[in-house]
Amino acid sequence: MTHPLEEARTKANEKLGNTLVEALKKKEYQAVYAPDREKALEEVLKLIPKGASVGVPGTVTIRQIGAMEALAEHGCTVHHHWKQLTPEQKPQVFMDEYGADYFLTSANAITRDGIIVNIDGTGNRVSAMAWGDNTMIFVIGLNKVAGTLEEAINRARSATPPNVIRLGGDTPCIQTGYCLDCQSPARVCRAMLILERPTFGRKVHVIIVGENLGY
Repeated sequence: MTHPLEEARTKANEKLGNTLVEALKKKEYQAVYAPDREKALEEVLKLIPKGASVGVPGTVTIRQIGAMEALAEHGCTVHHHWKQLTPEQKPQVFMDEYGADYFLTSANAITRDGIIVNIDGTGNRVSAMAWGDNTMIFVIGLNKVAGTLEEAINRARSATPPNVIRLGGDTPCIQTGYCLDCQSPARVCRAMLILERPTFGRKVHVIIVGENLGY
């Protein structure tokens, strides 16, 4: 039997998710709500045909929903740089991600009225989000939702400490647990992209998920 609190939270998530979907549709995105990661993966696989090439940048969310394994089973060629690569190999893999038929990613934050915010270190991820002639798919958990653009930017910065810890980096934020807008040469917050709408000529799908996913 479902606990009343869990039932209430599920209904609240659905309301918020559908509110976001409507806001995104008004901004020219193609958007749907998925109650959990399993349904989110189903939506991803509906959008990506068998045998397509898929670029997956640095994103925990996409891996949490099981997309990497499912896409391989789907006969897709998946380009991603989270594997053993030499410094000389990485630029080509970035370009392969960028030029794939589909670019599958998440976001660091999204406002309730549908503005998507991302912070990047190398710039490969945000540049591919800003321009491309392929189809882009965002999968975004409700934990990424913020009220205002300022709150979304702060929320995006909050993803940095756990990400730096995962990467084995050494920046001041891993000591404090929050962003210090540091001057460290190892700083990974170097480029920010604020998407108010899809850029011209770009088909962009957004799957809002009623779970906490990613950082």
